[in-house]
Amino acid sequence: MTGEINLPTLPPTLPVGPAPAPATGELLKLLEPQTGLIDPGKTVNAEVLALKQGGDAFQLLLKLTLDSGRQTLVQASSSQPLPLGTQVEVSQTPSGNLSISLQQALSSSVAALTRIDTTQLPVGTLLQGKVLTTQALPQGANQPVVYRSLVSVLNNVLSGATLTVESPQPLRIGSLLSAVVQSAQTLSFVPLSGRQDQLAVAQQLSTQQSRQGSLDVVFTALQSLPATNSSNSSTSSDLFAAAERLLAGLPDLAQASNPKVLAQLVQNSGTFLEAKLLAGQNPQIPPLDMKGALLRFVADLLPALPASTNLNAILAANTLAQLLPSFVRSPLGTLGQVGARQAPAGFPLPDRLMQRLEGESDLENLLRLAAGAISRLQSHQLSSLEQTGTTADGKLLTTWQLEIPMRTLQDIVPLQVKFQREEPAPDKEQPERKDSKDPKQMLWRVEMALDMEPLGPLQVQAQLSQGKLSSQLWATRPFTASLIESHLGSLRERLVSSGLNVGDLDCHLGTPPRGPKTGLEQRWVDETA
Repeated sequence: MTGEINLPTLPPTLPVGPAPAPATGELLKLLEPQTGLIDPGKTVNAEVLALKQGGDAFQLLLKLTLDSGRQTLVQASSSQPLPLGTQVEVSQTPSGNLSISLQQALSSSVAALTRIDTTQLPVGTLLQGKVLTTQALPQGANQPVVYRSLVSVLNNVLSGATLTVESPQPLRIGSLLSAVVQSAQTLSFVPLSGRQDQLAVAQQLSTQQSRQGSLDVVFTALQSLPATNSSNSSTSSDLFAAAERLLAGLPDLAQASNPKVLAQLVQNSGTFLEAKLLAGQNPQIPPLDMKGALLRFVADLLPALPASTNLNAILAANTLAQLLPSFVRSPLGTLGQVGARQAPAGFPLPDRLMQRLEGESDLENLLRLAAGAISRLQSHQLSSLEQTGTTADGKLLTTWQLEIPMRTLQDIVPLQVKFQREEPAPDKEQPERKDSKDPKQMLWRVEMALDMEPLGPLQVQAQLSQGKLSSQLWATRPFTASLIESHLGSLRERLVSSGLNVGDLDCHLGTPPRGPKTGLEQRWVDETA
């Protein structure tokens, strides 16, 4: 939804003078019976702590202050919304429900702000909030429908306050709202979906580091599983079969050097598991998807654990429930802290060894390592989302980040890869021409990282544009850097024979520079100008 949101004018001031005896009614229905909560004929003060809309009714959480000074919380339903922080006096009816004066209920709307003090919040200030309620206001014939909503403010000096707003379209209950102050009683709506997605991804990535474990650790543990089984009779043959399926799917270095095999490994790295499921594909049909295979392994492992196993204590932050995107349930707390696009997560992801816990069995250790490996693959997926979007100059940047474990003799070496495709900005004069993009106009970047003995850590950055390839390689060991440097001429010849126009091709000692101004586009800016 776009457009303006209006704050309604204040209700007319009540006349000064003796007030008529207020009418009363059962405006609040207790969700759980509370007999004798308030003495007959007595009234107590109450404050609205929470408000939730369910259909045409509203659920309230009230804090009552009884005559004795004791405070208690009760849940009640109401026929009308009472804004957060509303102070009312309530009494208890013979039926056990609560009652407030009708006069008090009508005037309680004043507790929700209907006007913004522009001295505190100047024009142009960004307001962020959560929609609590939405109601269609009665209108005359041939009058456009107007919806009134209560919005809880989440940022700046109004944090915690409730706004009463009117809009031409209903605001989805529970949704996040972002609007700019236009005047004391007008807000301009700002689309929030992109900001909410950015927040969700950033929040989940910030907690992934403590959950994940390196892929080679779990596969090394699986390789030693048969020896472990000789002293642990609780390990079932089904578990061995599940471990064999995982290990059988690992390619060796020679297989990964085949372009067709490498393309298949990329497709089955786990990055595209959810897309396959949405397309109706079965990830258990060979060749197996890496993330799907790990999830299947965990499912096969759980029945083999002793019945007394405390899974929460074993997995801690690595439980499968926490591997799911639970971050979307509570993004409100830090919404006001999200501003400009955050710097993407570093590449490659650092190694993380998960130490064995004291008193932990082999099966329990395997379960924790497998959960950490799943979280590692999910970190790559989230990093891909974080680095996908529109650049400052309007170009569409798409990122795929993944990790492929490979065999080298008896070792398991994970290969981390990041692909980036940069498409030209759409033609504003002919926006309908979406399918006429020339693939040669796209800019491709590829980064790879692996640590393999005896060469040590290696990183490669390459860029392809207009059929021209440039590449930079880094090695942390002097011997490896010299070895690569001596073979660059042969590499250039092989690339040229493949039909590529080769530009820069260099090897450096150390690691690639990182920072906001040290990306590939800075190193090769002349080639893409």
